Order: sequence, then C-alpha cells, then structure tokens
Amino acid sequence: MILALDDFYILVGLLFAATAIMNLRDRSNPRRTTTALFWGLYALLYLAGSRMPPAATGLVMIAMALVAGFGLVKGGKAHLPPEETRRAGAARLGHKLLVPALAIPVVTMIGSTLLKDVRIDATPLLDPKNLSLVSMGCASMIALALACWFTRATPLQGVREARRLIDAMSWAVVLPHMLAVLGLLFSEAGVGKAVAHITTSYIDMDSRLVACAAFCIGMALFTVVMGNGFAAFPVIAGGIGIPVLVGVYHANPAVMAAIGMFSAYCGTLMTPMAANFNIVPAALLELHDKNAVIKAQLPTALPLLLANIVLLYFLMYR
Repeated sequence: MILALDDFYILVGLLFAATAIMNLRDRSNPRRTTTALFWGLYALLYLAGSRMPPAATGLVMIAMALVAGFGLVKGGKAHLPPEETRRAGAARLGHKLLVPALAIPVVTMIGSTLLKDVRIDATPLLDPKNLSLVSMGCASMIALALACWFTRATPLQGVREARRLIDAMSWAVVLPHMLAVLGLLFSEAGVGKAVAHITTSYIDMDSRLVACAAFCIGMALFTVVMGNGFAAFPVIAGGIGIPVLVGVYHANPAVMAAIGMFSAYCGTLMTPMAANFNIVPAALLELHDKNAVIKAQLPTALPLLLANIVLLYFLMYR
C-alpha cells in the first residue's frame, strides 16, 4: 500500500516530540522538564510502540500516569501574535477560516468511498484495513496546507498552535488512549464475566425489556465510570450483550453493538471522566463552572438513553 496508518502514527509522534522539545525550551513553564518528559514518552509510543516489548510499553504508560497524577504536567506560555494582528487577520479572511475545518470531513468521505479501490501498479493507494483513519489523516494534512495558504503562515506555525492547544488540554489528550487500553485490560481480566454473573444473579433477565434496559444502562453507567465508550463496550458486551441478548434472545449482533455504543455515548455526555469532551471545553471557554457542559447535556443524554432502550427492544431482531 502507498499510505498506511503507521505513516500517520509517525507524524503524530513527531508532533508530540515537537511539543516535548518546545516545552523543554520554555523557561516560563515551571514544570518544563516533567512536562517535556510526559509528551516525550507519549511520542515514543507512537514512534516505536509497535516495536517495543509489551512490558516496556506498559511501563511507559505507567510512567505517564504517575507524571500526570502528581500534577507535573503544566502548560507553558503561548507566544501569540498581537490581538490587533489576529483581529485584522480574522476580518480579512472571514468565512474562509472555515474551509480547512470543512475540508477534513469532505476529504475523509472522498477517500473512504471514491478512492477505496484506487491502485497504483496493483498496490492499494490507501490502507484498506484502516481506510477511514488513513483518509482522515490525509484530510488533516490537506487542511493544514489550506490553513497555511489562507493565513500565509508556515507549517511551523501550525506546530506551535498545536502545542498551544495540547498544553491547554494537558493530560486529557491522552485520556481516550489510556481508557481504551484499560477497557481491553478489563476484558482480558474477566471483568465481563463478573458483570455477567452479577447481572444474571440479581436482575431478572427473563424479560427481554429488562435485558435491553440492563444492557443500555450498563453501557452508559460503565462509560460514566470509565469516561470512554470504547472502554465500556468490551466489558458490557461481553457480560450482557453477547451472552444474554445474542445468546438467549438471538438479537442481531450488529444492531446490539450499534445501539450499545450509542448508549455509551449517552454516558459520555454525563461524566467528567470524559475530560476531553466535557472538562477541556469548559477550560478553553473559560467557564466559571467546570461542569457547565455536562449540566447542559443532561437533558439530552437521559431521554436519548431511554430512546435507545426502546429502539433496541424493537429493532434487535432486524
């Protein structure tokens, strides 16, 4: 293949490596050494994680968790152009500022549909196993090129802006990655079997409606605890979805999985553990209440969770 997912992992790793170097050189950051260590370790996972022994990878992630847990990751001082310059640039560009952002979904769709069968000398242009992700990676590079063209900036300025946003989000950038790994760990440790034992012992699964409710609510609640629907899915699907809904009630696995993940996203709307979705936006918007985003989303999340239970009950055999 011409473009593979590993190629974009290298680019992401280089971006985090640049973030580490910029933080290390930033004398205004009181935690510049430990902050650089944190982002340098994360860069290492992207650059060499697939070639590292599993135990070494685990130790790197533990080290990152310890650095972040002790509050040693701090953002430095962003070097922004003067406000007058930024306002003048925004007025000059107007709605053109939206073009790079809109290019990402458009190019991703084109790559995932029109370019999926394109080959060069019998070699696929895009990695067929990770078509959507590779297409999104290409879209991001095109969006960066468009942003540089419109703003007359250099790619290096794009790296500086990326570092500023990474510093603003801090360790929450890593949270989805960590929680996804934790979900797999829970699955391997047999947490799904423990969930199955508890639910079948204390909840009457002879009712299909109760089973659907237990699955959807379980997905939402475990996501509230874990902060990540992908971490919750293998546990609840292994504990309720597959043995009860599929094994007992012969539900369509695709429908069960789709509505289950939708239920997990309801939990995402309600938890501070989903820091990159709920806490980071409040920080970036400088809201006085750090839970303001969650409070605004609750009236949507709860009715949507109820709707998912109803949908699963009626559509599980389709």
